[in-house]
Amino acid sequence: MYDPISVSAQNDLTMPSFSLLEPPQPHGARDTLFWTAPPGSASALALAQVASSAPLLVITPNTASAQRLEQDLAFYSDVPVLPFPDWETLPYDSFSPHQDIVSARLRTLRQLQDGVRGIVLVPINTLMQRLPPVSYIAGRVMTLNAGAKLNRDTFRESLTRAGYRAVETVYEPGEYAIRGALIDLFAMGMDEPIRIDLFDDEIDTLRHFDPGSQRSTDKIDTLELLPAHEYSLSRSAIACFREQFETLFDVDPRQCPLYNDALKAIPSPGLEHYLPLFFDETASLFDHVTDDTRVALLPGVFQAAEQHWQSIEARYINLGVDPTRPLLPPGRAFFPVNDVFSAIKSRPRIELTEDEAHRHALMPEAKALPPLAINARAKQPLSELEGFLNSEPDTRVLFVAESRGRREALEEVLAPLTLSLPYVDSFQSFLKSQHSFAITESLVDSGLWLTDPSLAIISETELFGEVVRQSRRREKATDDNELAVRHLSELREGAPVVHQAHGVGRYLGLETLAAGGQANEFLALSYADGAKLYVPVDSLHLISRYSGADDELAPLHKLGSDQWEKARRKAAEKIRDTAAELLDVYARREAQQGVVYEAPNDEYVRFSASFPFEETPDQQAAIEAVIEDMVSPQPMDRVVCGDVGFGKTEVAMRAAFLAVQSGRQVVVLVPTTLLARQHFENFRDRFADTAVNIRLISRFTAGKEMTQTLESIKNGQTDIVIGTHKLLSKSVELPQMGLLIIDEEHRFGVAQKEKLKTLRAEIDILTLTATPIPRTLNMAMSGIRDLSIIATPPARRLSVKTFVQQRDNSIIKEALLREILRGGQVYFLHNEVKTIENAAQQIRELVPEARVAVAHGQLPERSLERVMSDFYHRRFNVLVCSTIIETGIDVPSANTILIERADKFGLAQLHQLRGRVGRSHHQAYAYLLTPPPKAITRDAVKRLEAISASDDLGAGFTLASHDMEIRGAGELLGDEQSGQMETIGYTLYMEMLDRAVKAIRAGKTPNIEAPFNTGVEISLNLPALIPDDYIHDVQQRLVMYKRIANTQSDSELKELQVELIDRFGLLPQPLKNLIRQTKLRQRAEQLGISRIEAGESRGRVLFDGTTKVDPLTLVTLIQTSPKHYRLDGSDTLRFEFTMENSDQRFEQVEALITTLNQKVAAA
Repeated sequence: MYDPISVSAQNDLTMPSFSLLEPPQPHGARDTLFWTAPPGSASALALAQVASSAPLLVITPNTASAQRLEQDLAFYSDVPVLPFPDWETLPYDSFSPHQDIVSARLRTLRQLQDGVRGIVLVPINTLMQRLPPVSYIAGRVMTLNAGAKLNRDTFRESLTRAGYRAVETVYEPGEYAIRGALIDLFAMGMDEPIRIDLFDDEIDTLRHFDPGSQRSTDKIDTLELLPAHEYSLSRSAIACFREQFETLFDVDPRQCPLYNDALKAIPSPGLEHYLPLFFDETASLFDHVTDDTRVALLPGVFQAAEQHWQSIEARYINLGVDPTRPLLPPGRAFFPVNDVFSAIKSRPRIELTEDEAHRHALMPEAKALPPLAINARAKQPLSELEGFLNSEPDTRVLFVAESRGRREALEEVLAPLTLSLPYVDSFQSFLKSQHSFAITESLVDSGLWLTDPSLAIISETELFGEVVRQSRRREKATDDNELAVRHLSELREGAPVVHQAHGVGRYLGLETLAAGGQANEFLALSYADGAKLYVPVDSLHLISRYSGADDELAPLHKLGSDQWEKARRKAAEKIRDTAAELLDVYARREAQQGVVYEAPNDEYVRFSASFPFEETPDQQAAIEAVIEDMVSPQPMDRVVCGDVGFGKTEVAMRAAFLAVQSGRQVVVLVPTTLLARQHFENFRDRFADTAVNIRLISRFTAGKEMTQTLESIKNGQTDIVIGTHKLLSKSVELPQMGLLIIDEEHRFGVAQKEKLKTLRAEIDILTLTATPIPRTLNMAMSGIRDLSIIATPPARRLSVKTFVQQRDNSIIKEALLREILRGGQVYFLHNEVKTIENAAQQIRELVPEARVAVAHGQLPERSLERVMSDFYHRRFNVLVCSTIIETGIDVPSANTILIERADKFGLAQLHQLRGRVGRSHHQAYAYLLTPPPKAITRDAVKRLEAISASDDLGAGFTLASHDMEIRGAGELLGDEQSGQMETIGYTLYMEMLDRAVKAIRAGKTPNIEAPFNTGVEISLNLPALIPDDYIHDVQQRLVMYKRIANTQSDSELKELQVELIDRFGLLPQPLKNLIRQTKLRQRAEQLGISRIEAGESRGRVLFDGTTKVDPLTLVTLIQTSPKHYRLDGSDTLRFEFTMENSDQRFEQVEALITTLNQKVAAA
C-alpha cells in the first residue's frame, strides 16, 4: 500500500505556520507539502489562493465532501471551479447515472480541453474511473451558428449517433424534439435547453427556453453540442466494442441484451461500465488536466481509495456469474489503486492531514470561531455574537447568507446590533473594500477566523446551526392548464368518458372527417348498441374522463334515450342535499369567533431564520397561508398536502410557534407511537432555543410521568403536547387549547375521526398529509377546507425509481447488495408477522453481508423502539419489517425498499411506504414484488401501474385523485353518494357539487339544470383543427385541443397562441380557424346563443331560452337591413352575405355578434 509520508520531499521545515491568504505552494514534480487541516472553511480559502497561481486538482474522500467543498471554493475563489462528480452508481451497476451528472462531467472535460484554468474537484472513487481519450470530445463537438445551413434529416441522424434521445417534449439534458421548422434540444453541458428556428435549411434563430413552461427566453448566436454520453455510438466505436467484447468474453453474445442493444446504437442502462470497449485506449482525469496542474488531497483519500478497490473486486466476484451480462475485469474497467497513487505521486501536491502531531505538517494561521449561536430564549439573543465583535474591534467581519431572502431575514435578526452592513457581491470584493462589516449571499458551508489579516467570515451555520444547502435539480414542471387536462391526455382507447349532454361512452380516438366538404378533427365516442358520437374538437370542454367505478363497471349510456337525463337529475338533487349537509357541518365554524393570534413579531422572525433550509416556493406559500388563517378571526381548517420529506412539519412548527406566542396550547396528534416519538424529538430540537415547553404522551409514558404531564397540561405549563389518539381522551384537559395539528388523518379510526369532527367548530386545525384520503381531498376540492400543496422537492432530491417485479431471489439479492455496498440501508417489507422471522432468515442466507433486524407491531414497545433506534444509528443495514415503518422514523441513509405482496396494498399506502426512501440526494429504489400475474386482481394491477407511472416527486396529490377513481371515489357524508359518482363520474359530480356549494354559500338555491349547459355549437364549414404535421403526437394534440377549449377569455387564448407559435412554429390556417372559432364561441356564450352556422352565402344564429340579446336590437337589425336579416320563428336569426373565404365568413359572423352584444354591453 502507498504510504504518503514515505514519499515526502524536502519541505521548508523552518516555516511552522502560514497565512491562508499567502499559502506555501509545492513546485517540483514530486514536491509534497503537508498542511494541518484548518477549522471551518479555511481549507477552501487556502486552496483557492493556491489555485490563483496554477491549476489545481482537488481530490476528496467521497461525494459529500466534494459537494461541500465545491460551495466553499466557489465563494473564496476568483478562478472557475470545475466539479467532476461521481456517477452515484455502484461498480458494474445495471443502472446509468442521471443525465444531469453526465452533463456536468462532460462540461468539465470540455472546459479543460478549452484551456480553462481553475480548480477541478473530484472524489477519489471517480478518479479511479476510466474516461474517454482526450481526443473524444474535441472530435465530436458540433457547433451551430445563427445564419448557418442545417439539414434536418442529417442533423437528426447526427443527434442519434451522438446519443441524444428523440422525445415529444424536451425536459432533460440529452433530449431533442423536431417539429417542422422548430428543433428543441437540451445540449449536454448546458443549464438550459435551446430552440432552433429554421427558415428553409438555414438557422434563423437560436433561443434558450424554459423546460418547465416550454416558452422561449433569450437569443444566443452560437451553440456547442457535446456528445450525450462518455462513450461513443458511432459506427467505428460500435465496431470496436463488438470486436473487444467478443475477444474478451467467452459467452454467446446473442444471449447478451446489452451487447445486442449496443450494436443497434441503443444506450442500455449500465452501458457506461463497458466504456473501455468503445475505445482503443482510455484516459484518466490526469490525462485531461494540464501538465502544470498541482494536486491537493483532503484527509482520508488514500483509505477511501483502498476501500473502493475492495468494493470493485467484491462486486466483480458477486456479479460476474451471469453469462448474459459478463463483466470487465477490475483492471480493465477501472484504474488499479496503485496506478492512481502513482499518478498522484508524480505531481506537486498538498496533503491535508487531521493529525496535528504530523512532523512535516505546516500550521495555517486560522482559529476556530467561538460559539456565536443566536439564543432566542435568552434575554439578549445576540449576546455571544455581540461579545465577539466587542472583544475583537480590529477584526473585519463578513456575514454570509444563503440567498437574498435569507439575507433580508439575517439583516432583521442583526438589526439590534446597529451595524452598518453594506452588501458586497463576493468575498474578493470584501477583501478589496475598506468595510469593517458587510454582508453577502453565498453557499459557504461554514465560516472562518484569520489572525493575519484579522478577518472573520460568519455564516448562517455559526448563527443558526447546521444549514442544509439548496442545490436544485431541474424538475419537470406541470402547468395549471396541463393539470386540468392531464386526465384526458392519459386516455387509452376504450376508456370511459363523460359527455355532459350525452352521458358515459367509450373513447375511440381522434378521427378526421369531412363535414360540409371540409376536413375537421373529432373525438370519436361509442355508446350503447354500437352508436357513435363525433365531438368537434372545439367542444372538448364538454368532455371529461370518467372516474368513479372501475372502468369495466362504468355505465354505457344509450344515445337519444332519457337514461342520462334521469341520472343527471337524480344526481343533481342528491348533490343539492349533500352540499347543504356539508355546509351545515362547517356553518358552526363560520359563525364561531376563532382565536385571533398575534401577528408575527421579532421572535417569530428569529425562529423562522433558524430553520436550516431555505423554504421552497410552495412551502413558503403554505406558511403564509397558515399565518393569514391564524391572524384572521375565522377558525382555520387547512390541509397541507406534500410528499414525505417535502417540509410539511416546518409549516406546522411555524403555526405552533405563533399559537404558543399568543398564549395558546398546541396539540400534535399522530397515528403511531413511533411517529409521536419522532415528532417529539424534532419539535424539541427545533424549539431548543426557545422557552416553549413540549411534552409527549404515548403508551411509553409511565404512570408517574403521565400524571405529571397531565397536571402540567391542565395548569397550562405545557405549551405543545404530542401524542397518539390518547390525547383525545377525557383525562387530557387543555384549558388554553388553540391549535390542533393532525398528521396523516387517514390513519385514524372512525371513532377518532368523529371526535375530531366535533372539535372542528371550536379550534384551529391544521392537517398534514402525504396523500390525502379521498374524503379529505373531496372536502378541500369543494372549497370547504383550505388546501395548500407542497409539490416542490427539497434540494437535490431525486424521484424514487420504482419497479414492479415478480418476486425473484436474484432481484432481491441485487437490490440488497447495491444498497449495502454503497453504504446505505434497506427496508424489506414483509407484512405477515407469523412468517416475518423466516423472511429475515432467508435474507441472511441470500446476502451474508447483510446485518438484519426485524421490526413489527407485535413486538414489545420498548423492544420495537430499540430496534428502530439501532437501525437509525446504522447498527443494522437491512430492516425486515411490517407496515409499522409507514409513519416511522426518518432514516436518510435508507435508500432502497422492497415490498413483498405489493398487490395487497392500497395506493395511498404504497405511496407512503415508498416515501420512506429517497430522503437524501442519492438515487433511491423501490421494488414492488408481486406473485405471478394470474394471482393479482385488476384493481391491484391498476394501483401498481399508477404508482410506477408516477415516480415524479410531489406525486402525492395526483395519486390521491387516482385513488378516488380506483376505490370508487369514496363517500363525502354517506355511502349513498358513491352511487351517484359511479353513475355520472367523479369529475362531473365534483363540478356539480362545487356549483351547489357556491350557490348555497351565496344564499341561492342551486340550479340543478346549470351543469347541463352544453355551450355553443359552431359550424362555419371551414377546416378548424390542429394538423397532424404541426403536432404529430396524438396525446399532445389532444392536450392542446382541451387547453384551447378550456380557455375562458380572449387574453388566455392570445397567451396560448403565443405559446403555440413559440413551441411549434407559425400557425397553419386550420389552427387559426380553430382559435378564431373558439374566440367566437366565448363571445356567443355570453349572449345566450346555442348555435351558429354559416356557409358561402347564408347562415343562422339560434338563441337559447336564457338569451341576453335585446329583442329591440333584433328588430332594428331586420328593419335596417331586411335583405340580409330575417327572423325564423322566435329563436332563430337568419342572415345572407357573400362569405366565400374564411376571412369573409369570420368577419360577417364576428360583426353580427358585436352588433347583438351592443345593448347587452351597455346594460
